[in-house]
Amino acid sequence: MLTEVLESPIEYLKGVGPKRAELLKKELGIFSYVQLLNYYPFRYIDRTRFYKINELQPDQPLVQIIGRITDRQIIGDKHKRRIVARLTDETGSMELVWFQSLKWVEENVMRGKVYIVFGKPNMFNGTFSISHPELENYPRPAGITGNLTLQPIYNSTEKLKKHFLDSKGIQKLQSLLIEQHIREVKETLPGYITDKYKLVRKREALQNIHFPANALSLQDAERRLKFEELFFIQLQLLNSKQQRTLKFKGAVFDKVGDKINTFYKEILPFELTNAQKRVIKEIRLDTQRGAQMNRLVQGDVGSGKTIVALMSMLLANDNGYQACMMAPTEILARQHYQSLVSLVKEDFVKVAVLTGSTTKKQRNLLHQQLENGEIDILVGTHALIEDKVQFKNLGLVVIDEQHRFGVEQRAKLWKKNSVPPHILVMTATPIPRTLAMTLYGDLDVSIIDELPAGRKPIETRHLFEGQRLRMFGFMKEEIRKGRQVYVVYPLIKESEKLDLLYLEAGIEQMRYQFPLPDFQISIVHGKMSNADKQFEMQLFVEGKTQIMVATTVIEVGVNVPNASVMVIEHAERFGLSQLHQLRGRVGRGAEQSFCILMSGNKLTKEGKLRLETMVRTNNGFEISETDLQLRGPGDLSGTQQSGVLDLKLADLAKDQVILQEARNTIIEVFEEDPTLSLPQNHLLRSYLEKKNQGISFDKIS
Repeated sequence: MLTEVLESPIEYLKGVGPKRAELLKKELGIFSYVQLLNYYPFRYIDRTRFYKINELQPDQPLVQIIGRITDRQIIGDKHKRRIVARLTDETGSMELVWFQSLKWVEENVMRGKVYIVFGKPNMFNGTFSISHPELENYPRPAGITGNLTLQPIYNSTEKLKKHFLDSKGIQKLQSLLIEQHIREVKETLPGYITDKYKLVRKREALQNIHFPANALSLQDAERRLKFEELFFIQLQLLNSKQQRTLKFKGAVFDKVGDKINTFYKEILPFELTNAQKRVIKEIRLDTQRGAQMNRLVQGDVGSGKTIVALMSMLLANDNGYQACMMAPTEILARQHYQSLVSLVKEDFVKVAVLTGSTTKKQRNLLHQQLENGEIDILVGTHALIEDKVQFKNLGLVVIDEQHRFGVEQRAKLWKKNSVPPHILVMTATPIPRTLAMTLYGDLDVSIIDELPAGRKPIETRHLFEGQRLRMFGFMKEEIRKGRQVYVVYPLIKESEKLDLLYLEAGIEQMRYQFPLPDFQISIVHGKMSNADKQFEMQLFVEGKTQIMVATTVIEVGVNVPNASVMVIEHAERFGLSQLHQLRGRVGRGAEQSFCILMSGNKLTKEGKLRLETMVRTNNGFEISETDLQLRGPGDLSGTQQSGVLDLKLADLAKDQVILQEARNTIIEVFEEDPTLSLPQNHLLRSYLEKKNQGISFDKIS
């Protein structure tokens, strides 16, 4: 691209100026010509279709009608003045109404003339009317610029609309920009790739995404721009993976020593599943190669990822390295710590825990023991990233629940040793294949896809409000058998007040149905202090309370093998992956566990589909695919915040084929030309050089 012109500040574009430029920057993040060019319409209106007045429906979006003005009058006085005109065609008549710009209407809207009218029809007193319609003379004069078949519609905001930058205003700017500067758009993809996939040129694609000549040229433009978008994300990911293996040495774990052997033969209380064995083997091979490992382990809830992590950490210990494990929350970190300590005794491996609430005195001792190598495994939260935390010889980092850690945070861990530590990322939220390819395209992926022997699949039922007594009866039955029950309520920022009322009403009802002293109830919600939460959780973990009423804080990680029933209130308000995560909190022991989804009687189509999916399957991977189709990738695993997926056009649920094509192309390119030094790849090389001028993120997974 010719930097000079297309990188020009947006205020220099004719019709923008300083005031509108400020707004475009603030409201839409548009600072330059090229950013405006990349601000695509979100839909198009077919201007080739004309409606007759008798075809109008009250719920129609914008329509176009040809008709003659047969009458025009001014009604009302002072600030209630308006002009009402009657538009007639051969099938009937309707009203056009103006409340503003009355002078213009008086001078330009003439009785007896034929116009093309464009706007949204409303039904009022049995008659259709359009207020403030767009009018054009009929027939249209020849040679109007821009195209009039598919009219682009752009997202705008209230503030922009006040300064005449509604969709129509943005369209005007785009039209001007394209007319004057489209010739300066340079091709970004090598010719051999555009030829292979029959993609239109970049210039043509940009012209047709804003002003398509017809539906076919719009389709071609979309395909080209989607391909490019996914292609460059994959190029960055696969390039950084490539660079890592070329540049970075990793610690070599070449021996399987006493710790692993003793643990496997004498301490491990159960047989590993084949999937666990396979993943441990993959990790073992990765850590022998002398290159730094970056592996993502995906496993469904309860598939035994902790054991895999522990055995990998013992492998590091056997080779003279320390390991650390990071969790997103304090509750989880402490839980990991407890479960590791219960698996390995103190004299076998020294495990320590460091979180935000560790006291200063404990901290100083910990720092000392870390630096002199007394601690083998350190478990903790983000506190591990602080600069003060120094290891003697860190060889492996295990990160639990990946998506809560940003790239920058992983970068800090990286610097904790002269040879970057191996990184093992564990996620309990199965990620759809396409999303995994896009988010973690630079990690190698392992999947644990079988549950430990003796685990019974959780039985899920969906009950409506009217069947609540049945649910209470079932809870009592399970508690009599000595089991414990979770009851979860949604608590969402937007409707917080209402949610807390529901929660309180729910607790009242629980206390009435499950009176003291026969039943004890624990309550945990986001408004409580950390200490109170810990206390209530502990009561439940120790079995002193039978029912735990909570808002979604228990979603991640709490392990109570004796809890066999999960009741989810207002289940229709949770996303699918959230429901699946919650369900995974039960079924941790050998008993048959149940998940009961309570919902109102009125369900949206999507709500119904979510609950049906939950009842139908326990497979997290299947659930995540459905979730991706229902919600789109943005909400899955909080990727919006991490800024990885800044997709303008591509949609991971619908464009899986394009993504696969893009990824395969890049794999082929790197196989043939690892350093992109062939002349045909100079565009790709210069793209990466430009991208990597900033922080050198290619060193971070």
